[in-house]
Amino acid sequence: MDTYKLNRRNFWDSMPPLWNSDSEEMLACCQVRPETHDVKSFFFAAPGGGAFAFQPGQFITLELEINGEAINRCYTISSSPARPHTISITVKRVPGGPVSNWLHDNLKAGDKLKVLRAAGEFTCAVHPAEKYLFLSAGSGITPLMSMSRAHHDLCDDRDIVFVHSARTPDDIIFERELSLIAASQQNFRTRFICERLGQRRDWSGPTGMLSLAALKLMAPDFMEREIFVCGPAPYMKAVRGMLDEAGFDRARYHEESFSFEALQQESQPQATPENAPTATGFEVNFQKSMRQITCGPQQHVLDAARNAGVRLASSCAQGMCGTCKVKLVSGTVDMQHKGGIRQREIDQGMVLLCCSKPLSNLVVDK
Repeated sequence: MDTYKLNRRNFWDSMPPLWNSDSEEMLACCQVRPETHDVKSFFFAAPGGGAFAFQPGQFITLELEINGEAINRCYTISSSPARPHTISITVKRVPGGPVSNWLHDNLKAGDKLKVLRAAGEFTCAVHPAEKYLFLSAGSGITPLMSMSRAHHDLCDDRDIVFVHSARTPDDIIFERELSLIAASQQNFRTRFICERLGQRRDWSGPTGMLSLAALKLMAPDFMEREIFVCGPAPYMKAVRGMLDEAGFDRARYHEESFSFEALQQESQPQATPENAPTATGFEVNFQKSMRQITCGPQQHVLDAARNAGVRLASSCAQGMCGTCKVKLVSGTVDMQHKGGIRQREIDQGMVLLCCSKPLSNLVVDK
């Protein structure tokens, strides 16, 4: 079958953007769609009827207020950029997760949310290839679903093998739609592997964990493909191990992950003289949690905090999403962000910890 090859990157870049680099947009929820027993998709439209411009695989950041606390969370866009008048995110309910549970329990059609512009570098738009392998687990399916929907909407019958891992057959997100795409695209093939059967006894697919042997059966030519991976950290670590064992070229490997962590409350730290660096770096005091850490002058504050066991809300770790945004009470930093913070917020003393290196001792309002 002959396939008309569109210049996909030019197509996605040609739509007029809704966002600019220094603003948020108030979006209206227009639909809530259950996907599985603990996953929902939330669809949004611009009240003024504007079109969304983004690349498949990118994410948006929600600015929420939950129980009086301002919280930023980023979620990958699951919809296709070829359908620009709505945008969707697909959210799994996480036990104890303040944002996912709030969205599942409260957000309904007609509600409005502040949303920061699309961002992110995990996209096939900047890695064109004739053959792709998409590997996902759990809710990590969302960016790869956006890419799959985009190719389908553009009638671009690219050679794609999509392998998704789930806990049980009932936990497969987008199972029916992926099967429909596979039925209408000659070169799109989808494979599912489940850890266990669960309640569904008519499952005829493979069970267990993804392994190199299973991957070779599902995508025998995986060594020739551009590979995109998204899922929990242990899953991606296992995939990297499989590919390294096979001798896969890491230059054609791309992965995405998000981690949302709550700030941990600890005991009062001992104070040190202001702006006096220690032998190994500067002191960083977290005012509310009463923790103190040392951060090297060439180290990002978020990395130093994680190494010290201080848990902070974070996501992209690239200065794009704004999840780790905090108020800097005192001190100065060298912040090299990629659009995750607005100039007026910087003027108010806000910083992104993931891309800030200390230039003095710091006091942070966290």
